[in-house]
Amino acid sequence: MGRAFEFRKARKMKRWSAMSKAFTRIGKDIVMAVKEGGPDPDSNSRLRAVIQNAKSVNMPKDNVERAIKRASDKSLGDYKEVLFEGYAPHGIAILVETATDNNTRTVANVRSYFNKCDGSLGTSGSVVFMFDHTCNFKISGEGLDPEELELELIDAGAEEVFADEDDILIYAPFESFGAIQSELESKGIEILSSGFERIPQVTKELSAEDAADVDKLLEKIEEDDDVQNVYHTMKESSEEEE
Repeated sequence: MGRAFEFRKARKMKRWSAMSKAFTRIGKDIVMAVKEGGPDPDSNSRLRAVIQNAKSVNMPKDNVERAIKRASDKSLGDYKEVLFEGYAPHGIAILVETATDNNTRTVANVRSYFNKCDGSLGTSGSVVFMFDHTCNFKISGEGLDPEELELELIDAGAEEVFADEDDILIYAPFESFGAIQSELESKGIEILSSGFERIPQVTKELSAEDAADVDKLLEKIEEDDDVQNVYHTMKESSEEEE
């Protein structure tokens, strides 16, 4: 298995752990999707993907429909996607993806987390090159052979296709999202969820004591309502078990 598999394994129990946080994130994703491509999921591929993700975390259909209707209101402000880069203690690189309607607030908050936990907020481009920007899809594995599917999706950009319990996961470069989404839909394969991740090219193993210092910063960042995703180069437990 490749890095995408190990990355997914290490993060599996951490992502979408808090239901309220998941709903907040998806609500923002709906606003950005509707503002970009309109409220009709049939003609808005980004919105279709967000609705699939809403289903995967059991977000009620009424909540989704209300969010789409609210996002269609021209008076509603938009969210801007802002990427922050920096270092945690012990040389661990961190990327913070945010969606904010008040950039001044978000910048101040993120900077304060780094400062309070002995980290340092960096400039644009300071650590992003240490991560591969990827897209991913989860589909039902029923009746499908991962190896055959991989061969069928190579031309669309798929790099890794593997079984994950009863499902199949597909990883590809960020820019291949649209092509793979279209290919799966044309084959009549239901997409259970999809998204984007930044996979560290190299990870660093820390002692338990040093890892606790990094975790303290990560927890503060992840608690912020403007934060969508946090990525880092610290080796996580499931990697260490391999």
